[in-house]
Amino acid sequence: MREALYEAAHSILSKPIKGCAQLKSWAMRIARRAGISKAKVALARKLAVIMLRMLKDNVPFNATAKATAMAA
Repeated sequence: MREALYEAAHSILSKPIKGCAQLKSWAMRIARRAGISKAKVALARKLAVIMLRMLKDNVPFNATAKATAMAA
């Protein structure tokens, strides 16, 4: 699971993926401050938190939701 989350974070940061602009901009702010590797780990954790909330609340992913942008 850890590798999959890290790979997803890498993809979000390196490719233009529809619906992930808020997550990418959040991670890029971290990358400027702490480096790209730490930003990928932080984004992977944020994705894990979002997925956990989705499973607990039984809701689909909503990239524009405020909770998505503020998760983690």
